[in-house]
Amino acid sequence: MISFPFTIHATEGAARTGVLQTPRGTIRTPAFMPVGTAATVKALTMDQVRATGADVILANTYHLMLRPGGERLQRLGGVHRFGGWSGPILTDSGGFQVWSLAGLRKLTEEGVVFRSHLDGSRHQLTPEHAMWLQAEAIGADIVMQLDECTRFGSPHREAETSMELSLRWARRCRDAFGERPAQTLFGIVQGSVFEDLRKRSAEGLREIGFGGYAIGGLAVGEGHAAMCDTLDVTVPHLPGERPRYLMGVGKPLDLVAGVLRGVDMFDCVLPTRAGRHGQAWTWDGPVNLKNARFAEDQDPLDPQVPCPASQDYSKAYLHHLVKCDEILGQVLLSWHNIAFYQHLMATLRDAIAGGTLHALARDLTTRWAGQASSPRAEPAP
Repeated sequence: MISFPFTIHATEGAARTGVLQTPRGTIRTPAFMPVGTAATVKALTMDQVRATGADVILANTYHLMLRPGGERLQRLGGVHRFGGWSGPILTDSGGFQVWSLAGLRKLTEEGVVFRSHLDGSRHQLTPEHAMWLQAEAIGADIVMQLDECTRFGSPHREAETSMELSLRWARRCRDAFGERPAQTLFGIVQGSVFEDLRKRSAEGLREIGFGGYAIGGLAVGEGHAAMCDTLDVTVPHLPGERPRYLMGVGKPLDLVAGVLRGVDMFDCVLPTRAGRHGQAWTWDGPVNLKNARFAEDQDPLDPQVPCPASQDYSKAYLHHLVKCDEILGQVLLSWHNIAFYQHLMATLRDAIAGGTLHALARDLTTRWAGQASSPRAEPAP
């Protein structure tokens, strides 16, 4: 198994900052990965995404296998060529989207058979096919194992059965992935909110051996406190020398909490989804540009964020665009939100390096009180 070089430059408590070196470029950690569901970060060009400081983006296996389809995407050169992104790409396995379509799928030991939410056509996703889709068709640099996302509220026995299935699929994914000189594979820890299951899952994945370790099955309704508790009992069982990825999380305060607990990588649809609905995230908290109080506010959205959308347009103009349902409003707010998330991660990296992370986290927790934990994904683009 190829493990990309991962160098930790500084630590503060459990938090760490460093770099993950991939053949297509360096990922500075802690890192936030904008979600490019269908080979596009919604409303933005890849040049805009790059300009925010993003080192890596995420692509969605489920949506891409349906449109344009794995075989076609492979012929077109994968997402790097197809979508115009030259940097690293991480793919999710499609497991979460299949989980969210519970009424349209059937789960077996072999894999999952599901009906497309687009046209009802029948598809099968197995660990082996998930590896082909991600590594060959999409051409991802970082590939995720196929797993079953355990529903929140599952009793212990149900969560245990689900976790064990994910472990067996992890072994099949590892075997199917093989040895690839320019790509790596991450395993996914499951087990709901149960400490013993999370420990068993992490230990089982370590025994198989992966290039990195993800924590799945969170931001599905458990709430911020339960998410933090689950991280507290999971992260210590993951290899310290490999990157740790918290999947589908989340709001800014969730990212801060994850970094404090030693998480290195994050993704979430929230920045662009919020932007499309008139909400901006700022250092002072979320701002709803639909609100009439911004109708004559000539201040920029957030001058601390190094992005034209954050600095060059008044809140009054952004309010006008949102109220008129102009596409430009969605573009500017999505651009700002991705830039804010990147600015947040850069600030957290600097704070770890300077030994001031805990002080910063206390300030942000006070400033953003009540702004944490949201559902992590939307079922369709």
